[in-house]
Amino acid sequence: MGADPETEVAPPFSKPSWMGREVAPTLTILLDNDTLQKRISWNYEKPRHFKVQGRIQFSGTPREASLIWETPEKRYILEDLSGYYDIIIDLDARDITFKLHMNIPPFENALDTLFPSKGEYGLIVSSDVAVQSMALQLEIEGDKYGLLGTDQRGRDVFSLFLLGIRVSLIIGISATLIASFIGLSVGLMSGYLGGLTYALIMRGVDVLLTIPILPILMALAAVWGKGLWQLVLILSLFSWMGTARTVRAMTLSLRESCYIEGLRGLGAAPAYILYRHLLPETLPLLLANIALGVPGAILAEASISFLGLSDPRVISWGRMLHEAHSFGAFSNGAWWLLIPPGFGIALLCLIFLDIGKYLEELVDPRLKGEQPE
Repeated sequence: MGADPETEVAPPFSKPSWMGREVAPTLTILLDNDTLQKRISWNYEKPRHFKVQGRIQFSGTPREASLIWETPEKRYILEDLSGYYDIIIDLDARDITFKLHMNIPPFENALDTLFPSKGEYGLIVSSDVAVQSMALQLEIEGDKYGLLGTDQRGRDVFSLFLLGIRVSLIIGISATLIASFIGLSVGLMSGYLGGLTYALIMRGVDVLLTIPILPILMALAAVWGKGLWQLVLILSLFSWMGTARTVRAMTLSLRESCYIEGLRGLGAAPAYILYRHLLPETLPLLLANIALGVPGAILAEASISFLGLSDPRVISWGRMLHEAHSFGAFSNGAWWLLIPPGFGIALLCLIFLDIGKYLEELVDPRLKGEQPE
């Protein structure tokens, strides 16, 4: 897996490496001044591409030196290194100059000559003087790569999948925390103060709950921009109403309790009652709401990204599904572009739903069939 998930590591739509025994894999072979030859056992069909790049420096000027590709049937001199103290190698099997050097007709596939059959192959640097410094890379591109193959741009799908976990968690948790803070504040104030404040706030909440969220999210994403934190802000602004109603209902029941009435009778300020007594009572329920709200934020982000309204530079599972759909993954049979992000979204949502259910049972034991002591 490469360090940069945006890097092309194999041909587009390469299959996962565990699929197809006869399908050629993508390999990278490195030679340095301590390793002058590498051999591989090739038991597959011929690859898509063959490329050698790098630089070789000798301790002196060699009289006889060459870069050799050894097949089960014959040895081929890929590059004559004689007379060069320092040489840069850039060989591509698709180049006509390379084919002419190998005595291959220009319109024939050079890979038929380089990979004539199954067997042992080797890349060798031969010289009559010592190699002082060498960094040589042989790239053999096949039709399969990595644990989950590659996408339409040749990127490692497994690396993108792992990055999608981070983005989904950042958006889901951040948006839910902001929305929960807003909902907690609104619910406490409206439930405790009552009167006109209660009526105005709850009517505003009712209006917001009747608005279809997805079209609003699409419109705001188009107006405010497609950045990661813009998306977090948009999701949080339209996700706090349920928390506000829940906290408001709990605050209304607690407001009439005896100890709250006693605090008011002693002259306790509303801010003191809200902060020291009502807030701790609502926290367990709030934690359950947070755990249950994260899946909604994750699904909302995936929906917006799938519609192409997210930042294309941010790799998320929804963005992966959008690109797979746009570039014909289904018609190409590239199921490995569709199933991993979809399965990841479903699994992550189920995990948080289970956490939320567990927290709800801690708050109210009656939910699991137990009576509180």
